[in-house]
This record gives sequence, C-alpha cells and structure tokens, in this order.
Amino acid sequence: MIDRHIHEARARLLSRRWFFSDCGLGLAGIAAGAIAARESVAGLAPPSPLAVKPPHYAPKAKRVVYMFQAGAPSHLELFDWKPELAKNDGKLPPADLLQGYRAAFINPNSALLGPKYTFQPYGKAGVEMSELVPHIGGIADDICLIRSMQTDAVNHAPAQILMNTGSQQFGRPSFGAWTLYGLGSEAEDLPGFVVLTSAKGTSGGASNYGSGFLPTSYGGIPLRGSGDPVLYLSNPKGIDREAQRASLDTLNRLNDMALGRFGDPEIASRIQAYELAYKLQESAPELMNLANEPKETLARYGITDPSQPGYARNCLLARRLLERGVRFVQLFHEAWDQHGNLKAGVKQNCADTQQASAALVSDLKERGLLDDTIVIWGGEFGRTPMVQGGNDGRDHHNRAFSMWLAGGGIKAGHVHGKTDDFGFNVVENPVHVHDLNATLLHLLGFDHTKLTYRFQGRDYRLTDVHGHLVKGILA
Repeated sequence: MIDRHIHEARARLLSRRWFFSDCGLGLAGIAAGAIAARESVAGLAPPSPLAVKPPHYAPKAKRVVYMFQAGAPSHLELFDWKPELAKNDGKLPPADLLQGYRAAFINPNSALLGPKYTFQPYGKAGVEMSELVPHIGGIADDICLIRSMQTDAVNHAPAQILMNTGSQQFGRPSFGAWTLYGLGSEAEDLPGFVVLTSAKGTSGGASNYGSGFLPTSYGGIPLRGSGDPVLYLSNPKGIDREAQRASLDTLNRLNDMALGRFGDPEIASRIQAYELAYKLQESAPELMNLANEPKETLARYGITDPSQPGYARNCLLARRLLERGVRFVQLFHEAWDQHGNLKAGVKQNCADTQQASAALVSDLKERGLLDDTIVIWGGEFGRTPMVQGGNDGRDHHNRAFSMWLAGGGIKAGHVHGKTDDFGFNVVENPVHVHDLNATLLHLLGFDHTKLTYRFQGRDYRLTDVHGHLVKGILA
C-alpha cells in the first residue's frame, strides 16, 4: 500500500517545499533540506513509476487484453437471439416498452426490425450466437457471455469514455492506467500499457486510454501499424547510439537533481519516459516484425500479409506484448456504427475481427497465459430493436447490450443475464459499466473502493462512487 501512496505523500511534501522556496523565506534552504531528510528516512524516494507492486489480495489475473469494438456492435445480430423480434418485424413496438425512453436519433415509435442473421448453438452448453461468429462460437466453452450490460450514455464519445474511465467527463484515468498504477509493469523494455488501433480509431480519442490526473507514466502508449512504431522513435541523421546515450545520461542527471529538490512525480515519469524511448528503439521494431511467426499462426489469426496493419495483426501483436510482460493491451476497432447498411456492415466487421479475436483467446490458452489474463470483448453500448435508415439500420441503445470475457477468474462456458423478448430492457442480472469495472479490478486483486488517488482534495477511483461485484461471472 505504501507504494501506491508515494505520489500522494510527495504531493503533500512538495506543496510545503514550494511554500518555503517561493515565499522567499530565509529558512527556505534549511526547510527544504529537512523535508528531504525526512523523505529519505521515511523511505519515500520513489522507485520507477512502473515498478511491480502487490495488489490488495491474491489476484486471479495479472494482465489484461481489451478488444474494444468501438461504434457499438449490435447484440441483436451477434449474441442475443430474439425470435419474437423476428416475428414482429415491421410492427410498432408495444407502447409500454417505450415509456420513459429517449432514443439518440430515431423516433422511438419506429417499426421493429428483426435480426438480419440466424443463430445457432455453440459449445457444450449450446450457447446461441450468430452464424456470423463461428470462430467465437468455437471458443464458447472458454468465454462468459454477458447479455445484460447497461450504461448511462447514449452517444459514442461519452459512452466510450464512461466504459474506459468510469466517467463521461474528460480527464479521468482509464482502466489501463488504474491497472498500471496499482500493479506496475513486468515489461523491461516496452510500455506497461500499449494501445493498438485499426479501422477509424475512436470517437473518445486519447481519453479512452489516458492517465487523467494520474502521473503520465501510467497512460497508454499507442503503437503505429507502419513506419516507426512510435512517432520520432528513430534518431535524426548525425546522431548515433553513443551520442544519444551520452545526451540522455546528462539529461537524466539534471532530472534527478530536480526530482531530489522538488519530489514532483511527473519528473520521475519524465525520466522513465526518456529511458523507455531509448529501449523502444530496439525492442519495438523486433516486436512489430512478424516474419518469424509460423505460417500456421498467421493463418490462425487470418493474417495474409504480416506487414500490413489491421485488426488481425493487432491481435497477434497483443499476444506478443503480453508474453513480453506488458500489463495492459487495448485494441480499438471503430467500425460498428451501423445506423444504415446494417446487414452488410455487421457481416464485414465480423469478417475483419471475429477470427482473430477467437484466435487470441485460444493462442493464450495453449501457451498457458489465459489462466492469469483477463480477455474483454465489447463496445460502448448496443443497438435498438427499432429500425433506422429505412429497413437496414439500428440506433444507439444503452439499456441493454452484450459483451464477453475470458481468462483468469472468469466463469467459462457461461451466459450471464437476460433481456426481454425484443432485446430492449434487461430483465435478469443487470451489469452496469461500474459493476463490470469493479469485478475486473477484483480479478486483478483490488477492492475497487480502496484503489484510490487523491486529486484536488478528493479520493477518486475507477468506479467513482458506484459499482458492485458481479459474483455470477466469477469462476
């Protein structure tokens, strides 16, 4: 617990230092020296911001891969079969269904739209899923399908930020940042939190993976699919490795002096960032080069050209990152916003993502990594059972949607929750975003109410003042 409160203690000490030095008191030097001495005695000199730290209790998992399907996949075409919706295609929804309901764009009293694809049972438990996801169906016995997800937001950016940070407001730390803050990272020459994007990126932007008010060392680092994995990673012409090392050593000495004087955690983050960038010049190109991956592995993920960026390549990179000690890997694929062209759009999205998503789970399982890795697949909300865009689209829907999980501590081959006959409201075992995040932190060894950070006079947490453990999805 001491490690996680180093930054808070330093912030309090720092405010006193600034008072003595900036107010021009004659005792400034003595006071600052005394504070520094007490820090040393108290053992508050910070380790690396990403040093491995123990959780509150023994965890079920120690790493996370989050396959975020931005734009909001339609649960009605993928994971929540509704024969009554199919029977009532083209009819108006029951009046009592719409009481108090506000849609994002459509007139709520629009005709119902039956599912565009058929469903079939998968796995030993016969979990019903769409004909479009046979590869995910192939891992049905390894996943927990939640059909009762709920969220507060009805538009993409706030809903994505809520899902990833626990708040619709900008400036809060992401789930990945909280994970890194709580556990640190086992990666020696890679970021502890890596972000990989495909398709259109995200509506919520960098807020989905930022550090918010936590020190910046805990934020996600995007790796690009082509060129330098990180912008400006390569040295400019005329600067060799030795010259860069000498320059970096000098810079680090200056930063160490500033850290010793002020104790600002952002200085420690800056030192860590410079050193990581230096290491990344060698580790990142090796990571991104899939030339040595067996052809069978590439085929398994659906990769035809390993040099071309895309979702399938990102899934394989996620496995490689986890193997190298990266704590949190997040994939963003924003292509699921089917207000129109629903039938073709969902089919294409599944062709682009479902094989690689399933391959990542089975690959981790075969390598012995799934037991202590949490795998998450889902978007920011669902889609309406009412039509939009003629007869081939669905609007945003926050009252009910589906996600699936796999890995450490998750109940495998299980379906949790239930929606009504139209997939409109949750009628059994609702799971709010805050409940999901509380449960994920529990699996990582944290009481979500106690993993906090003091900012502007208040203790903040990922779940804000909400969240309950969803025991029904735990193994």
